[in-house]
Amino acid sequence: MEKYIPIAKRSKKEQKAENASKRGSWNGINPVTRKPVNPKAYDRKRAREWSDDDSTTVPYGCIPNFV
Repeated sequence: MEKYIPIAKRSKKEQKAENASKRGSWNGINPVTRKPVNPKAYDRKRAREWSDDDSTTVPYGCIPNFV
């Protein structure tokens, strides 16, 4: 019968193998916690899309001439 050696006293390679055997599989699920985007926060990408939009400009000739 082999003498039991605590995991903390084993080599790093054996510790890694022991810990890997205890871990389960996520089966394709990403375990990263996600949160919704804060709508009040400044977003440079959204601001740029707004400035690049052609519908925000006034077409030529539509501006009244008050001269």
